[in-house]
Amino acid sequence: MLIARLIAETDECETRLDTLAAQLAEAGMPLAAAAMPEDGDGVLELQFDGDDAAAVLDAIDAVFAPADMLVAQGAITVPQLFVSDMDSTMIGQECIDELADYAGLKPQIAAITERAMQGELDFEAALRERVALLEGLAESAISDCLRERIVPTPGAATLVATLAALGTRTVLVTGGFHHFADPVAAMLGFDRVVGNRLAVEEAKLTGGLIGPITDSAVKAAVLREELVGLGEGALSVATGDGANDIPLIEAATYGFAYRAKPKARAAANGRVDRGDLTAVLRLLGISRDLWQVV
Repeated sequence: MLIARLIAETDECETRLDTLAAQLAEAGMPLAAAAMPEDGDGVLELQFDGDDAAAVLDAIDAVFAPADMLVAQGAITVPQLFVSDMDSTMIGQECIDELADYAGLKPQIAAITERAMQGELDFEAALRERVALLEGLAESAISDCLRERIVPTPGAATLVATLAALGTRTVLVTGGFHHFADPVAAMLGFDRVVGNRLAVEEAKLTGGLIGPITDSAVKAAVLREELVGLGEGALSVATGDGANDIPLIEAATYGFAYRAKPKARAAANGRVDRGDLTAVLRLLGISRDLWQVV
């Protein structure tokens, strides 16, 4: 049985639910139950006889948009693992684009970033091209950028703190750089950080990288590795926004696309288009009295 949860505008909710049920019944996915519990924090829960999650997501999009949603097989419970992308997910910026501004190169680098996140460019090639353009930039620009530009996404700190308080292991995995990810992880309370390393010589960026690249395959591999360590039956939640996050999102039990590019959104069984990151807590069924509001 599929469980769908959504946070939607309440106006005409009953009429919209009737429309949704009719559409899915025609597709062989009859609505078995619908409820909005008194303590459900405004989340409508639906149960469907069938297993076509994509059909349910598409129907909710068509009938309830804008809505934040999650569709999963069986009961939705608090996961043991949370793995998240950083740029435009846990923070509201793309770090390399903001850093490029200190070198007077933001338009050129941001254009490459956007195409990479849309899945139009090879990630590693695009990353190396952008980093090469930063050759000679003072390493101190990173500290300036962190202080002046980098801000957590609304709800990010509360999401991480709440999951951690419930015993969930938290991992930040980014195609960006440890120079940014380590301070961001410390600020938000992540247990582990995985990312790329900028090469620095004589306090300046060389335009190169050190070690293997953290790309989409590595992001998904980190999730699988962490699950092995947590034992059989462990559940996971992931958040991301770009094409580089698709394998991570698909590998998670609950894979959320946050304000995402179309390809990443289409790959996710959880979508947050309307609210902030605390929508993930609501859709997981974590009551507000358990939230660690930061």
